[in-house]
Amino acid sequence: MNHRHAISDADWERVKDLLPGQPGQHGGVAKDNRRFLDAVLWIARTGAAWRDLPERLGHWNSQWRRFDRWAKAGRFAALAAVLQDPELDVLILDSSAVRAHPCAAGVKKNGTGLAARTIRRLVAAAAGSAPRSTGVSMGWVTPASCS
Repeated sequence: MNHRHAISDADWERVKDLLPGQPGQHGGVAKDNRRFLDAVLWIARTGAAWRDLPERLGHWNSQWRRFDRWAKAGRFAALAAVLQDPELDVLILDSSAVRAHPCAAGVKKNGTGLAARTIRRLVAAAAGSAPRSTGVSMGWVTPASCS
């Protein structure tokens, strides 16, 4: 049974002979190339961290190391070339299809956000309290020495 994030049987047939680990090649024979590609597709489609990879797709660290090796070796470019839809030679995105968050739009930041309030509260609390460490003897900067 194919999961919704797994590579389709038709696409697997198109790429399976391009992958490393084939009999007769240098190194070991890879028995789990399809599971590895399913893991990569799962990460790409869900946006999850590698540590959240389902166990059925293999150990997350082994799959990530393999992904890293393949990416550095440029193996994904060959796969993309085979799997690319000839109808999508050029893809044009304009502003009607892509929206930025208002924070990215260059709006002036007035220092009233949650982070600014939290920093101000922590600085005010630290200014009124005695040093809690050996920061002064170690030559560290304390809030009192900043003024």
